[in-house]
Amino acid sequence: MSNAVTFDPFQGLRLFEDAVTRLMSEPRTSRPWSPAVDILETEDALTLKADLPDINIADIDVRVENQTLTIRGHRKFEKDEKVKGYHRIERSYGDFLRSFAVPATLDTEKVEADYTDGVLTISLPKKEAAKPRQVKVAVSAKAAAPAVKAAV
Repeated sequence: MSNAVTFDPFQGLRLFEDAVTRLMSEPRTSRPWSPAVDILETEDALTLKADLPDINIADIDVRVENQTLTIRGHRKFEKDEKVKGYHRIERSYGDFLRSFAVPATLDTEKVEADYTDGVLTISLPKKEAAKPRQVKVAVSAKAAAPAVKAAV
């Protein structure tokens, strides 16, 4: 009888693969997720665009409080008993929350939000004092002093 133990160099990798497969095959209904957000600054405003596909507008809440912009909501996993045979579920479901510090140069009283085609667009206009200004400066030419001729 031999007490030789065979070494499987891929055992750890197989365990990792099984864990990932289980994780990806379960709907993410209880774990929070974070939607992707782009932030763009122009001369007049700061604009945020958040990808929120398949979310009912009633499930989105946008607030500005204490110089913090908060986007929160919920994407439901629609479990249809007639639909079976999912091979993979990779999209996130459940509650989400994103918060951003808002500079004091933005007018939080005039925030606007629009939700079109699964994209939430939030515009925070800049206060007048914070907008870049151009000041035209008049340039005058002074007459050059007459040249003094040296006596030879």
